[in-house]
Amino acid sequence: MSGRNPILNLKNVSKAFGGLRAVDDVSFDIFEGEILGVIGPNGAGKTTLFNLVTHVYPLSSGEIWFKGQRIDKLAPYMVCRLGIARTFQDLQLFTNMSVVENVMVGCHKWCRAGLLEDMFRFGRNKKEEPKIARQAMEQLLRFGLTERAFAWPASLPLRERKLVGIARALASKPNCLLLDEPAGGLSLQELEELGRVITAIVREQGITIVLVEHRMEMLMKLSDRVIVMNFGRTIFEGTPAEVQKDEQVISAYLGEKRDWT
Repeated sequence: MSGRNPILNLKNVSKAFGGLRAVDDVSFDIFEGEILGVIGPNGAGKTTLFNLVTHVYPLSSGEIWFKGQRIDKLAPYMVCRLGIARTFQDLQLFTNMSVVENVMVGCHKWCRAGLLEDMFRFGRNKKEEPKIARQAMEQLLRFGLTERAFAWPASLPLRERKLVGIARALASKPNCLLLDEPAGGLSLQELEELGRVITAIVREQGITIVLVEHRMEMLMKLSDRVIVMNFGRTIFEGTPAEVQKDEQVISAYLGEKRDWT
């Protein structure tokens, strides 16, 4: 990635849960404006890695740097404010909030109102809420979901719920977006649509994306580079074409040589 600056740096990152090392001495850089794919078997440590970057879990050892600042000691909300957002495998949408309210949650880092003001809707919140609602509606417009703005998330098909999760993450205006298995459960047609959405995010907004995904037909087409994990360690890093030809990767995860690109 000559000539491009790393935006996110993982240096000898490890996480142990008791005697289990879920992430074991992982180091790599993520560059501005790229799509980095992360693959590996279930239990390889991929989601744990996301939880370490966003400081859901503290590190056992190592360092994580973002835009030149060390972030592994920061609270999760501070990591978000610096410009890292994520989605979740299980979506984690708020079922007691409408679609637009879910997306408004993603705007919270730009809101100057305090927590009590947010909860009880007084003070500065009254002035900021219309602005945040407009920002949320802009995100829904981007994904063609404005007609769903006041629906409950549970009433939406899976494809639209996944788009709401991405819209909520983008509402925080991140520099780096971590997507955790966004294609799970989607049809081939929906997979192609999601691929176009992800490509547009990078092309139009310049956002760096880290993509954890089991759907190889999408990941290999979208990714500039791919990191392969197994038993908490990185076992290979390279272009999609290189990954698909590596015997160690084939043995650990892919099972056969195949060209998805």
